[in-house]
Amino acid sequence: MKKPQLITKADVIRFVKENGIEMIDFMYPAGDGRIKTLNFVITDDEYLDNILTYGERVDGSSLFPFIEAGRSDLYVLPRFRTAFVDPFAEIPTLTMLCAYFDRDGHRLESSPDFTLHKACKTLKDKFGIEFQAMGELEYYVVSELDPAFPAENQHGYHESDPFAKFNSFRTECMHLIAQAGGNIKYGHSEVGNFTLEGRNYEQNEIEFLPVAAEDAADQITLAKWIIRTLAWKRGLNVTFAPKITVGKAGSGMHIHMRLVKDGKSVTVADGALSETARRAIAGLLRIAPSITAFGNTVPVSYFRLVPHQEAPTNVCWGYSNRSALIRVPLGWTSTVNMCAEANPAEKGGPVDGSFKQTFEMRSPDGSANAYLLLAALCVGVRLGLEMPDGLAEADRTFVDVDIHKKENAARLATLESLPDSCAASADCLENQRALYEAEGVFDARAIDGTIARLRAYRDRTLRHDVEGNPTKVAELVKTYLHCG
Repeated sequence: MKKPQLITKADVIRFVKENGIEMIDFMYPAGDGRIKTLNFVITDDEYLDNILTYGERVDGSSLFPFIEAGRSDLYVLPRFRTAFVDPFAEIPTLTMLCAYFDRDGHRLESSPDFTLHKACKTLKDKFGIEFQAMGELEYYVVSELDPAFPAENQHGYHESDPFAKFNSFRTECMHLIAQAGGNIKYGHSEVGNFTLEGRNYEQNEIEFLPVAAEDAADQITLAKWIIRTLAWKRGLNVTFAPKITVGKAGSGMHIHMRLVKDGKSVTVADGALSETARRAIAGLLRIAPSITAFGNTVPVSYFRLVPHQEAPTNVCWGYSNRSALIRVPLGWTSTVNMCAEANPAEKGGPVDGSFKQTFEMRSPDGSANAYLLLAALCVGVRLGLEMPDGLAEADRTFVDVDIHKKENAARLATLESLPDSCAASADCLENQRALYEAEGVFDARAIDGTIARLRAYRDRTLRHDVEGNPTKVAELVKTYLHCG
């Protein structure tokens, strides 16, 4: 079987003919982070070759708010490595994600997918490091109440049937995501489980494996489309919204990162987090306030980033510390052969599991455009490797305590806070935009468009204004239920 990166137009044409494919779908993420679709019915070989070679025109002003109607035409060209058979189509359909090109035939500088490509290429060119990432996709399934085997409120973590009602729905989603090219690590039910206004809300999570960041963005974006579409066909509702109601677990989209050089992870050295990784973390923390502009893009995002909800509020990092913005989870850095310890029949000596080590940014949520978010994180990694004071900055922002406990108030006071609104995030991006625009990674129009969209919410004091007003909170949740 060919690696996806090696798939050619001839391979696609042969697959279409051998598998009775009658339609081709082009898919492409727009400014709102959601997938858009263009359908083609295959009438003959010449037409098939034509659309695969030349792509098609689309109206860029309807896809991105920063593209003017006067020069709005764009091309979309299929990326053959993303091809998959649409599991929902009644007519046999081959679907591919697309890249955007401008009127001169060049990649669209401001498009999310090319922004991520530029970020990854710049890091690779300057340091020889491949930026790998994986997402934790959390979502709620919303359904009618089922009185049998009620789950305990806010205790749904890794719950099994029959107390978790949608494990089979999640596993079906995972199967379809994998068929579409997703590299999945695992799935499970999550903490959130509650009833509200006669409906049941059950939180689930699907977590991916680390892959090249451009592939990770594709997988996250397709996964959200698959989960939503399957839910709709099953008569369910799902939401990736960061907050459903006050006092209940919100949904994040944590991003784990791994740094690879010459095919080997450089995240770990001598059984511990490497200097390279610590410098990268320092860079991420330096621009963390503006990363929220890409990772937390709707007003209710900031109802999740509050103390005591296992969501970050301050700029710091730590080992296995869920109160920190960046967490370094357990990473199999010990050489102990735990498999042999658990299974006496197994033989073998020490093992090296250091390739599994990642570091995790915990602020983003499902409202994010995965391409722009990962591009921002890649910029942070590169910045950290460029910072002469990177290791000192990593030491300064390290925490090994729960910063929200009263006894740690003094340490908390030394840490910078994350923004508390879209408006505040826009201000942070405005202040730090030069770091994103450096090396030509982020186009100025994309930055301007992001700032304008965030400020348009006019939410600078919203979190305070609706405090103690559950009706207003419910209205906001409904407005942004299907964000991202």
